Amino acid sequence: MSGHSKWNNIQHRKGAQDQKRAKLFTKFGREIAVAAKEAGGDPNFNPRLRLAIEKAKAGNMPKDALERAIKKGTGELDGAEYVELRYEGYGPAGTAFIVDTLTDNKNRTASEVRSTFTRRGGNLGTDGAVSWMFKKRGSISLKAAGLDPDQVMMDALEAGAEDVKEEEGYFEIITDPADFQSVVDALKTGGYEYEEAEIEMYAENRVPIGDFDTAKSVMGMFEALDDLDDVQEVWSNFDIPDDLLEKLE
Repeated sequence: MSGHSKWNNIQHRKGAQDQKRAKLFTKFGREIAVAAKEAGGDPNFNPRLRLAIEKAKAGNMPKDALERAIKKGTGELDGAEYVELRYEGYGPAGTAFIVDTLTDNKNRTASEVRSTFTRRGGNLGTDGAVSWMFKKRGSISLKAAGLDPDQVMMDALEAGAEDVKEEEGYFEIITDPADFQSVVDALKTGGYEYEEAEIEMYAENRVPIGDFDTAKSVMGMFEALDDLDDVQEVWSNFDIPDDLLEKLE
């Protein structure tokens, strides 16, 4: 997720997720099933599945639900056939949005995403409409408390990271997508516990949002898209100040 500030957005999103835990488990389950289908049900030999399982566990997904999702992916249990689709478009104030979905019904998903863009004051675009504004990268966040910045920097770079930044009580470790999983594994082996780890679509050039009504519209679109059953991730390039975001919560 991208927005005004990565770490505050993570907290904002987790708060929203707590209110819709069942939908969150559904999203975890779909990602796990697709990952298991793609490269097998053993997380030791399937990095995408390993990361999906870790996210599900961090989100307190029940163990039996997690195991069922793996079996659906491997074919041991019946399950829907999901395809990955990406939608791109514009939101209020010229903000750009990328919406990643997993769906068993392309027509339903397209209709829901399109109508959400329209209702929320945006426009759904064609493939490539806004993705050129974003860069795919790995991002790993660690709580900075108790950690030596120099040691974190050295360990991350030795593991293959491209950069390490400290912001608002967190270290953000940036990686090339191809090196992401090896860096995650190396940090875990080194005793680090991460708060968030994902392959993200990151926009370096952001749209500043300075008034309450516009911020409300932008976040309304973000949350409406994120709340759709078939949506896995929403990425955007808005930049909302901390104090303004707090007023929206």
